[in-house]
Amino acid sequence: MRAFDIIAKKRDSKELSKEEIEFFIDGYTKGEVTDYQASALLMAIYLNGFNEEETVNLTMAMIKSGDVVDLSEINGIKVDKHSTGGVGDKTSLILVPMVAAAGGKVAKLSGRGLGHTGGTLDKLEAIPNFDINVTKENFIDFVNKSGLVIAGQTQNIVPADKKLYALRDVTATIDSIPLIAASIMSKKIASGSDAILLDVKYGDGAFMKTKEDAEKLAEAMVSIGKGLNRNTSAAITLNGEPLGYAIGNALEIQEVIEVLSDRGPEDLRELCLRLGAQMLKLSNIESDVNKARGILEEVLKNGKALEKLKELVVNQGGDVSVIENKDLFTISEVVHEVKAKEEGYVYELNAEKVGIASLLAGAGRETKDDDIDYGAGIILSKKMGSYVNKGDLLATIYTSDINRIEKAEEMLLSAYTISNEKPAKADIIYKIIE
Repeated sequence: MRAFDIIAKKRDSKELSKEEIEFFIDGYTKGEVTDYQASALLMAIYLNGFNEEETVNLTMAMIKSGDVVDLSEINGIKVDKHSTGGVGDKTSLILVPMVAAAGGKVAKLSGRGLGHTGGTLDKLEAIPNFDINVTKENFIDFVNKSGLVIAGQTQNIVPADKKLYALRDVTATIDSIPLIAASIMSKKIASGSDAILLDVKYGDGAFMKTKEDAEKLAEAMVSIGKGLNRNTSAAITLNGEPLGYAIGNALEIQEVIEVLSDRGPEDLRELCLRLGAQMLKLSNIESDVNKARGILEEVLKNGKALEKLKELVVNQGGDVSVIENKDLFTISEVVHEVKAKEEGYVYELNAEKVGIASLLAGAGRETKDDDIDYGAGIILSKKMGSYVNKGDLLATIYTSDINRIEKAEEMLLSAYTISNEKPAKADIIYKIIE
């Protein structure tokens, strides 16, 4: 078997066998297949596609390239959740304690962010002393004892994906549905959970810009889950404007505390209740999503969800005082108010531009080696549908460097479209695929 023949076969739109895919991925992981050969195959896949069976086989080959986490010592069904990412998306930090408070078991391995704001791990590290590096023994113990853990990937999970993703990034093959689906699902399945909920976002602030593309990706990932015996569901959700009002790291944790205290922004709360209901269904805790939602509403109301967040923080060495009093978080000291330049309805609030404004304030990374300012970010005051008068407060920028204000404000103002027409309200969840 030769890499050359496999590339030629996919170039000619022919189906690759399980053995051919495994040979290529194994060879590339070990360095026996070159970058230029892998680039050629990626482009052939991008142009000619993979069918359902090929995509499942690619995912399995990528999983086999590294370690698979064994969570068999954890009692019950382990449920995981993955979001394709969006501006202001702090749902994992709400869902994990909420679902654990309702009796679920959530063993979550998360990543860092590259771009607008930090990833889940960066947000957690805004909590003083929070340790994302958890030993395997503690990882299992925390879930058995408390029902939840959120940690960094310390094991050699899916090394093939790391190599392929870096190559896709420089060969214009990032936005291929089979390649995206295999990349996400290989990591989720290698992480060891029994059931997976996928939050596939679409809109200006999301990777998939249209709900049609998001639906294709969701269907591909659910198909992979089914093909590899994982109970998988996907929610296709809107991220046209930022989720909630806070964009940043410490600022987003403060908003998480608000929601877990049975308050917080309605769009964020509603999304978490509906996604959480799906997680309880996948966990076999409650098959009726309306009853599952009722369970989650109760753990918000009685304070058990917030207590689970505190438990998570204590288990992983963090300072729980900032959860008990969110005003103790260190927020960047330079504060700048952004005012409306005209009158009318906020017709559009471009999430991607808000995310870039937050990055310009210091809340994200442009390269993987950049430092994050955990206290930087943006608090929105007006979102889509709000009526504003000239001079009204649109948003507040927080940064540690006054020289960042001008560009961040310019980008933030460009995110707002003010109109005489009030925009139609779209449902935050377009569809659920089971």
